[in-house]
Amino acid sequence: MSHWPDDFTVQGAHVLVVPLCKDHESDLKEAAADGELHRLWYTTIPTPDGVGAEIERRLALRDSGTMLPFAIIDKARGQAVGMTTYMNIDAGNKRVEIGSTWYRKAVQRGPLNTECKLLLLQYAFETLGCIAVEFRTHFMNHQSRSGIERLGAKLDGILRSHSVADNGTLRDTAVYSIIASEWPTVKAHLTWQMEKPR
Repeated sequence: MSHWPDDFTVQGAHVLVVPLCKDHESDLKEAAADGELHRLWYTTIPTPDGVGAEIERRLALRDSGTMLPFAIIDKARGQAVGMTTYMNIDAGNKRVEIGSTWYRKAVQRGPLNTECKLLLLQYAFETLGCIAVEFRTHFMNHQSRSGIERLGAKLDGILRSHSVADNGTLRDTAVYSIIASEWPTVKAHLTWQMEKPR
């Protein structure tokens, strides 16, 4: 059964974003072990031993049409260093959320995340004709919120007591979006971020 959007691959100078599959499990187990990111209480990142189950979960959501999961390949390393998705897919209204994203610690704060988001946003707006792309994160995840704001997304609001976290705490979810009319400015900003002298 086919779901919108169809599988696709995008690549830039630093990153290759490909449909997630079981073949990525070994690389992603190594990535999940880098920095013990699963210990962060305000986000959901699999343990190294839980990577296989997380791949299966995301692929099942693909089968249901609510998610299109990707592996993020660091072209310099030649291996998968994280995961991301189009999720909460709304084909009728041409909306997606870019979320459930994580990277191994060694590649954080480098060009991979910016380029990955640029490529996925460009595909959403320019190929799929999306009217909006959403981002959601835990209110307490300041690193994620800062990253989303650096992209040029605007805060739509806070969903208070939105869900119950694995540790029993209540999650307030910060909801951001970029709408189609903002895309040219956001694209210029992200392109400059990638091209500016370092």
